[in-house]
Amino acid sequence: MTNTLYLPELREMLAENDVASLREFCTALHPARTAEFMEGLTGREAWAVLRHAEMPLRVEIFGFLTDEQQVEIFEQEDRAEIAQFIGELPPDDRVDLLGEVEPWIVDEIMPLIATEERRDIQRLRQYPEGTAGAIMTTAFARLSEDLPVDQVKSVLREQAEDLETIYYLYVVDNEDHLRGLISFREVVMGAPGTTVGDLMERDLVSVNVLDDQEAVADKVARYDLLAIPVVDEEHRMLGIITHDDVIDVMREEATEDAHMIGAVAPLREGYLETPLVTLTWKRGIWLAILFFGALLTAIALGRYESVIQQIAWLVLFIPLVISTGGNSGNQSATLIITALSRGDIRLTDWWRVVGRELAMGFLLGGSLGIVGFFCALPVAPTFLAAGVIPVTLVLVVLVGTLLGALLPLLFSRLGLDPAMMSNPFVAGLVDVLGIIIYMHVALAMIGQ
Repeated sequence: MTNTLYLPELREMLAENDVASLREFCTALHPARTAEFMEGLTGREAWAVLRHAEMPLRVEIFGFLTDEQQVEIFEQEDRAEIAQFIGELPPDDRVDLLGEVEPWIVDEIMPLIATEERRDIQRLRQYPEGTAGAIMTTAFARLSEDLPVDQVKSVLREQAEDLETIYYLYVVDNEDHLRGLISFREVVMGAPGTTVGDLMERDLVSVNVLDDQEAVADKVARYDLLAIPVVDEEHRMLGIITHDDVIDVMREEATEDAHMIGAVAPLREGYLETPLVTLTWKRGIWLAILFFGALLTAIALGRYESVIQQIAWLVLFIPLVISTGGNSGNQSATLIITALSRGDIRLTDWWRVVGRELAMGFLLGGSLGIVGFFCALPVAPTFLAAGVIPVTLVLVVLVGTLLGALLPLLFSRLGLDPAMMSNPFVAGLVDVLGIIIYMHVALAMIGQ
């Protein structure tokens, strides 16, 4: 929800060109809070406020503005002024933002950006979306092995203005090959006379520039890192990915998985920002697939119409059978997809997964089958007939748990996102199989 507390005052300050008050507003609060109070402003109004902040603070506040405000500022303000401002932004942030701006506007801005920053932008834009290269920043501290520890501070002082973080300091050779890492704490604690090479850690965790961003996030989380170096095939250091970018990746991947598990094609923008036609299309694709899945269920029922007519009481338990199978499949699919994303299981663990799901299927199916048996007794003509329900439930739950567990593993093995095996998809497949199992069990036990 937009915080409108300061909007009237801000607009009044702008109208009166109250420089002192606008400068005080920019400096009085944390940049995130300042941006929060500016959410109701247009991009042009927000930029007029930001002009009263010193450049480093202006960059900080700008980073907390909404995506819509940032894009609007880039597209509406003076191109030369924006080009100069882009040079002050963190390398990864400016590349991401330029990707949201209209291409023809980017073409107008790019020639006005300083040569070094322009080359950096072009270099970062060449990496495919979703890879380590696309989310890395080139603003990291470079040190040489033979640099005395007591000189590190002076070297950092020269680089500090352009660095994303100084907690991790990377040691490279003359050709930028990654040699090691030293923390700022080790620099402070280092004895006089020692060199960076004496203190640096050589066994480093790094990622390739073309690695998937989700794999990068997993590594950072597993090793509890503040940043991770990005290297090319020859182990030359190209950049770093910091923990704040990893958090963004994890949120993005979690949102995408949540959409896919709910049978919605992932949205590139927020729900309210997504055009109605686009939203309809993204939902409609999956609904159409699920519609044909439901149609298969109807066809399966049609093939057993004669059995249903002869044993009419079976109809009462059709919803029970198919919903139980679908729900058990949904549970397994959710557990396996989550376990894969967390790295709790690997593809080579498939046989252990099968064993656990078989045991789970028998336990769950057996428990529900006992309840189902007593529910069927009042309407079934015989004890044997009532036994159709528990036998069916055991088999259907077994099928549901196995399919729900194995289909995400299969998709992962094929190099596809296991979240594509969404709950509705698994449920639809189990529904069809549930009907077939139910009718065959009925024919085998009480066939007429």
